[in-house]
Amino acid sequence: MTQQTKQSSRRTELRPTSVRDVAKKTSVGTPATVALTKAGVPFALHTYDHDRGTGSYGLEAAEALGLDAATVFKTLLADVDGSLVVAVVPVSGQLDLKALAAAVGGKRATMADPALAERTTGYVVGGISPIGQKKPLRTVIDTTALQHETIYVSAGRRGADLGLAPADLVTITRGVTADIRAEAAPRSR
Repeated sequence: MTQQTKQSSRRTELRPTSVRDVAKKTSVGTPATVALTKAGVPFALHTYDHDRGTGSYGLEAAEALGLDAATVFKTLLADVDGSLVVAVVPVSGQLDLKALAAAVGGKRATMADPALAERTTGYVVGGISPIGQKKPLRTVIDTTALQHETIYVSAGRRGADLGLAPADLVTITRGVTADIRAEAAPRSR
C-alpha cells in the first residue's frame, strides 16, 4: 500500500488493463479514466466528498485530499483568436491570458463562456478534465507541472481527481508546456 493510499481510504491506486476494469474497480468511470486506461497510462484515482458551496474546486480538492496545492492543477478553457484552447495551471495560481495566447501563436485570449466549455468538453465546470474531452482541443500545460513527479487534475467530475506523471499528461492531451501561470492575487480579509 502506498503512503498516499494510507492517508485516505478513498484514494485508490489504479493500473487497470481494460476499460471494463475501470468500471469494476471504481465508481468513477469517466471519459478521462477510460482514455487513460485505453492508452495504458498509469494513474491513481482520488475521490472526496465535494462541497457544493465551495468557491474554488481545485483548492477544495487539494485540501480534501491533503495535497500540496502546487501539485493540483485546474483545467480552464479560453478563447484565443476565435478558437478554444485548454489551459492547465496550478490551483495555487491564475492563468496569464497573454502568455496563453503567445504559447499558441495567438494575439488575444479571453476566458471561454462556461456553457460553451461544458458543451465542447462534455464535462461540467468544476469537473472539466484535460483528458477525454468530447472535442480534442489544443492544450497548454504550465511548465511548473514538470517540477513534480505526480500532478493531479480533474477526473471528469466534481469530487474526483487523477494523479499522473506530467509527461503522461502532455502525451495523452498532445499538449505543449509553456509558462502560462500568473501568481494568484492576494485575498482580501
